[in-house]
Amino acid sequence: MNILVVGASKGLGRALIEGLGNAGDTLIGVSRTRPEGLLSDAGRQLRWVEANLMDPVKAAHDIAQSVADDGLDTLIYNLGIWEEFAFGPAYEFLETADDELQAIIGCNITSTLLLIKRLLPLLLKSPQPRIILTGSTSGLPQSGRPEVAFGASKFALRGIADSLREGYRQQRLAVTCLNLGYLNTEDALSTPRDLAQQRGEGHLVPVHDVVEAVRMILSLSSASYVKELTLPAILDERF
Repeated sequence: MNILVVGASKGLGRALIEGLGNAGDTLIGVSRTRPEGLLSDAGRQLRWVEANLMDPVKAAHDIAQSVADDGLDTLIYNLGIWEEFAFGPAYEFLETADDELQAIIGCNITSTLLLIKRLLPLLLKSPQPRIILTGSTSGLPQSGRPEVAFGASKFALRGIADSLREGYRQQRLAVTCLNLGYLNTEDALSTPRDLAQQRGEGHLVPVHDVVEAVRMILSLSSASYVKELTLPAILDERF
């Protein structure tokens, strides 16, 4: 299986690139620069594509070119940015700069669409094509969050997933949207999960749990798929 992870240099993306795949699989990471010290499994092949999705047209072209020869089975789009003062008391929509709003929409929506458009012909050649979009609980109705641009972009991901499933159902394209709550990205996958789950005292989801959920999705047969998966922290009162 060839798995492409976009936004793989740190946090959840790095955990996915380190934690997914089995012997014989190829993991392809995408970020502006390749990180140091990645965990490596001798049974998996690890490749890297340096691309900046803030320039979505060039990035989409370069990424598609880099995987064209070997094929692609799974695209995991794990890239997203948010307002400077998001998730804190200083956030105010009316104070958000216009260029910041444009950047959020460009990175979180435009880049997603352009890359999927470039990679879809290649994915559909796979016997079991999959797309996994990293969304957020901020993209769910009554999420309890006021961040307008970030919330709008995560709502958009759910729309993208729905439309792709309808458009390519006969080609058996499986599209999953992960609605993730607040994550503990300070503890890497190398940190024992028993320790990582203690950070946030029940208000943060360890990246280990997200990796396990994605591994489950990738283990399914071609006869089923996970439409949406909502994974909030156990003490998140919004859910």
